[in-house]
Parts: sequence; C-alpha cells; structure tokens
Amino acid sequence: MLKTGVFDILVIGGGITGAGIALDAAARGLKVALVEKQDFASGTSSKSTKLIHGGLRYLKNLEWKLVRETGHERRIACANAPHLVYPEHMLLPVVKGGSLSYWAASLGIYIYDRLAGVPSGQRRKMLSAEKTAALEPAFRRDHLLGGALYHEYRTDDARLTVEIMKTAATRGALCLNYCKAVEPLTEGGKLRGFRVHDEINDARFDIQARVVINAAGPWVDDIRKMDGSLSGKRLVLSKGVHLVVPYEKLPVKQSCYLDVFSQKGRMIFVIPRDGCTYIGTTDTFYEDPEHPDITLKDVEYLLNAVNAHFPAYPLKREDITGAWSGVRPLIYEEGKPSTELSRKDELMLSPSGLITIAGGKLTGYRKMAERAVDMAVQKGGLKAGPCITADLRLTGAEIPLPLDKYAYARAEECAQIPHTPQQVKDLVYRYGSETERIIADAYELYNADRQHPDPLAEAELRFCMAEEWVCKPADFYIRRTGMLYFRRHTIPAHRERFGKVYEQVSGFDASQNALFMKEFVSDYDTALIFA
Repeated sequence: MLKTGVFDILVIGGGITGAGIALDAAARGLKVALVEKQDFASGTSSKSTKLIHGGLRYLKNLEWKLVRETGHERRIACANAPHLVYPEHMLLPVVKGGSLSYWAASLGIYIYDRLAGVPSGQRRKMLSAEKTAALEPAFRRDHLLGGALYHEYRTDDARLTVEIMKTAATRGALCLNYCKAVEPLTEGGKLRGFRVHDEINDARFDIQARVVINAAGPWVDDIRKMDGSLSGKRLVLSKGVHLVVPYEKLPVKQSCYLDVFSQKGRMIFVIPRDGCTYIGTTDTFYEDPEHPDITLKDVEYLLNAVNAHFPAYPLKREDITGAWSGVRPLIYEEGKPSTELSRKDELMLSPSGLITIAGGKLTGYRKMAERAVDMAVQKGGLKAGPCITADLRLTGAEIPLPLDKYAYARAEECAQIPHTPQQVKDLVYRYGSETERIIADAYELYNADRQHPDPLAEAELRFCMAEEWVCKPADFYIRRTGMLYFRRHTIPAHRERFGKVYEQVSGFDASQNALFMKEFVSDYDTALIFA
C-alpha cells in the first residue's frame, strides 16, 4: 500500500502537533499517513512541564487572543481525555522583591480567568500572607506578602500524544514511528511525497501524498531545507530543564508558581507527582535538538531558585532522582531573548506546496492541527468534512467520573491477583478505561502462573507493545510510563522480567533486542550525569 497507494496527507513528525493533525485529518475522512523518525513524543512532546497551560504568562506580552484560545482549548482537552488532563490548584505566592505586587497579581489573574473562560468555581482566590502560609507551610515566611490560588491543568504530555495517535489510528490513519523522512518526491516542481527510511529494519520506501505537512517540531527547518524552501521565518530553539526529587525532600501541598530572584521576571514551577516533586524550567537558547544536555549551571539555577522559597528543605544535587531536558521550537524575532519570544504557531507554505507548522504550545495542539488541515484541504483541493475534534473523545476516555472512584472499583476487581491500590490507580491515570483490558490480561497471566510476582506490570508491558507501538525498552520506560523520570529506582528490579517478555513479544532477533536494551541501559546510566 505504501509503494502504490496515494495518501491525501502525509504528516512528518510524531509529536503532539503531528498526532493532532493526523487525528483531525482522519476524522474528516481523509487518507492519512504519519512518519516519525524516532518514537512518538520523543522530542519536545515528552519533555514539557506537563501542564496544559491557560496562558497566564502570555498576559505579560499582551497576547490576549492566545490566552483566550489556550483557556478554551484546555477545557476541550479535559473533556476529551479526563484521565490525562485534569484541573488542579496552583499557588502563586506574592513576595517582597517579586515580579508582581499583590494587586497586580489579583488584577492579572482576574483578567486571565475571564479571558480563558475559567468556570466560576475555579476562579482565583486572593489570600493573605497567613492563609498562604497555612496552605503551604514549607514556604519561607519572612518575605511573604500574600498569594493567589488559581487553576491550571495537569497532564502527561507523552501519554496524551500517544492517545491522540491511537485515536487517529482507529480512524484509519497509518502511524509509523522510527521511520525518517529522508528525501522529497517531486513532480513538475511540486511535492508529491517523501522517501522514508525505516530505522528499525534499515529499509527504504516511498510514501506518495497529495499534500505533505511538516510538523517536525525542532526539526521543521531540516525538512524545509530538503524542500529547498528555508527562507524568511526560521526557528530558534530554547532549552527547558526539569529536575525530580523525592517528595519528602520537598513536600509541597500543591503545585506552586514561583519567582526566580536571581533573574527578574523569570518564574519556575514546583509540582508534586507520583511520590516525587519536580522543578522547572530553564529557558535558554540552544542549538542541538538531538542532545539537549543538562549542565551543572542548569541544575544550580533551578536548585537555587527553589531553595530561596523553601529554606527548611534545602535541596542538593545528590537529592535529584530524575531529570529531563528538551527544546522548544520558537519563531525567531530579532533582538528578543528566548523568554520574550511568542509561543504562537505559524503556518508557512512553500512554492512546492509543503505546508509547515511551527512554534505553538502543547495546549494549542488541536487548533494548530485544525488550521494546518484547513490549509491542506484548501491548497490540495481535498474533499473533506468539517473539523470534529472539539467533541472527539480519545481512546481510554469513556470512563465514569470521578476517576478515583473508578480506580477504586478497578482495584476491587484485582482482589485475586497481586497488586497495590496505587498501582491500579496509576494504570487508570495512564490508560483510562483501557485499564480493564490490562486487568483482564493480568488475570490470564496469573491463572497460567500462580507464582507470578507482578501480573499487572507484565500485562501493561504487553498492552503497550501490542497497542501503543513500543519498539524499544526506552519507549516503555520513558514515554509510555515515565518510569525513568519518576520511578527510576524501580527499574533494576523490573528489567529482568521486562527483558524476557520483550524478547518473546517484540519479533526482533536477539542481536536487535540486545542493542535496544543496551541503548536504554545507557539512557538509565547517564540520566543523572550533568555536564
């Protein structure tokens, strides 16, 4: 089919933007293929702060439309994937020497709530210094003037990307990871597809398409170079680093948005999750999207920034148990630092017909996809229905709320097999209603071997390999489960059984399996080495 069929749209890039485009186009009845040179969400889309922002920081740049759109989009994301996107409190302390006064914070978040369409029950509450300290006892008190409590939306960025991709596949999209676009196919000066290299099997094939959409994130300019259309606007990359520490090392009661005293106007997040607390992010120009390293300077910046607010819990480098670093693709503007560059997306059309979408934020993926597909339909003369993704639930989302009640019921179902309630709850917050399939498979494993120590963990791995395109151990440990970031200490005990199951299920020969496992062991060993 790939060598002879012609697709309506070929999408290059398997991050959240590409996944959103594939879903939008497939849901409109178009024939879609998507290729990603690594694993899905392996770039920026697994290395964000893992928040569906409402856009509070965009008010500083007077980007009213962007605030309104992102606020609208996060409600849609929550409705369409309630197991992956959910509102929670964010506490902004107002402090001496901070970037906002009490009344500036109050007015700013008031405007933010209205522009973003925040429901009345979730709108900001201004707090006295005493009430702020009561909410967050770990705060340094001598510089505390008050606080603002408002709502942001939490997510798992990589899992959200994968669920969008899975939903696109159920609509007929062909989604291929580890397939790199290497050469444009042209006819009469017009782009007609791409030659693709299968990185796993070391093979090449052609994908023909009426329209090609370049959604390669930090690599969009590489695709534009291949197309011969890299001119005018271009990307600049900004590096974002996040650090993870055990929760007891920084036991915050809720997520916090904090001033960085050493750099006027900069803010960082401190967010509790999965028995940990993570801290981020940096925002510095960077050139290499393939290997965004974490430097000692990055670590020092974040630790100093957070220690200034929590003197009773001073963090040291040896407290770090996980970390990640990624790059944000931003549209370059002469003379502006990375912190002031707009997060708006841009659509570009080349003479060959290549459509490029660049910039943007995780929160805006659906509208970015809609605009890109609208242009593809128009420029390619494609017959397509309207965009329906605003009301299209993702796989796993058909789940009764509240989630904790659903998770409790699923834990009750696991009474006959080894499990912990937290393990089942984690599955629900990763897979939603598809947790029921994992539990059913776990019972089959347990019934076949009553000595099985962890049938749920093996069933989860088998599910991800069968349903979520897991090719390499890193796909599972990093992007499907987040274990390398948040539960790195559990991996050694898990890895031996994983290796045996992986060899049984993967379909790769022994040398490939060994190579892929060696690659992941390197990721594991170097995860906490800072340059």
